[in-house]
Amino acid sequence: MPPDPIPEPIFDLAHLAHMELFSPKPEESLKFFVNVMGMTETARKGDSVYLRGWDDYEHHTLKLTASKTSGMGHMAFRTRSPQALERRVAALKNSGYEIGWTEGDLGHGPAFAFHDPDGHRVEIYYETEWYKAPADLRPALKNQAMRFPARGVNVRRLDHLNCLAVDIKANRVFFEKYLGCRLTEQIVMNDGAEAGMWLTVSNKSYDFAYTRDHTGTRGRFHHVTYAVDSREDVLRAADVFLENGVFIETGPHKHAVQQTFFLYVYEPGGNRVEVANAGARLILAPDWKPIVWTEDERKKGQAWGLKTIESFHTYGTPPVQVKGS
Repeated sequence: MPPDPIPEPIFDLAHLAHMELFSPKPEESLKFFVNVMGMTETARKGDSVYLRGWDDYEHHTLKLTASKTSGMGHMAFRTRSPQALERRVAALKNSGYEIGWTEGDLGHGPAFAFHDPDGHRVEIYYETEWYKAPADLRPALKNQAMRFPARGVNVRRLDHLNCLAVDIKANRVFFEKYLGCRLTEQIVMNDGAEAGMWLTVSNKSYDFAYTRDHTGTRGRFHHVTYAVDSREDVLRAADVFLENGVFIETGPHKHAVQQTFFLYVYEPGGNRVEVANAGARLILAPDWKPIVWTEDERKKGQAWGLKTIESFHTYGTPPVQVKGS
């Protein structure tokens, strides 16, 4: 018998577009993202401030919202066309995961909201506002979004985010089935349980990741990552954090999974933030075979032998009280 036909790939999502981060210390968090990370404020509305890296092309990639606790409000993807948006909405309707249409937000048009199996809120949209730099921020080179800020870490663009989840497999199947995301790497434990997934909607090696929440709590957040141009920029970022009294959780170092050169800190609101350089890894093969990491391989730690710090497995936002602690 002939082999079953390969399902036609779904390429309706273009990229991870932005995320909303909750902070119980909004003014301190804002100063961190502007003065230390080097991001630029583009607007304010209600309890939220909208921010961007210096080469993000959209109005914003971070919506910072005052809240009683920390964590992620939502993440959003831009689709490749209005038709692509309608196709994904049609797939999500009556799935049991849909929330419905919203009028949009500052910087983008109508968005369709839904939740994943773990309860994280996700939105997709197409209509967007391209950032137009004011005269004092206009770059000399017209093919970049704005002038290099020369402030703090000088993060260039939103790279990826990482959520925590109770059931990694259920979330992987959801994003593959309804949104066409491609799995590039994953962690599978000795008992067969999936403990981590890295997915892409572009030719980047990953746009987002989910790892298992060891507290068994649904809907929590691990970190957001902004990219810089080189490893040297990550090393410089460590000095910037040191000078500003920002606690460095782990790094600079290199991950084994995805080979990202990393540095993790906590912003004042309690959320974990990564500054990273992903190097030149791209997924160009249309028939890419996901890389599977075993439990024993992950116990070896990171690429050059640094053991994964315990808080990386136990800390997420919003914080929860673990039984027995």
